[in-house]
Amino acid sequence: MAKAKAKITPLADRILVKRVEEGEAKIGTLYIPDTAKEKPQKAKIVAVGPGRLNDDGSRTALEVKVGDEVLIGKYAGTEVKLDGEEHLIMREDDVLAILG
Repeated sequence: MAKAKAKITPLADRILVKRVEEGEAKIGTLYIPDTAKEKPQKAKIVAVGPGRLNDDGSRTALEVKVGDEVLIGKYAGTEVKLDGEEHLIMREDDVLAILG
């Protein structure tokens, strides 16, 4: 039986992203271990919230959407583990740019 994926919907202007691994790091012929690598700043959006709630009760739609590849700050967001995989929940303001 297949394991069910966790369903998660971020609130307000928050988004759920998964970091995109850059691949194996080498300098010359030296292999750089995972513990010495910096966290990737490239991520893929997995889920988005409904948008920021305005004072008048309306919502401002997010500029990003599920599937977008984005650049994020090194220390942005809160790490969460879903179905054994690491993700980040962050505000849309923490996204630096949309790639592509």
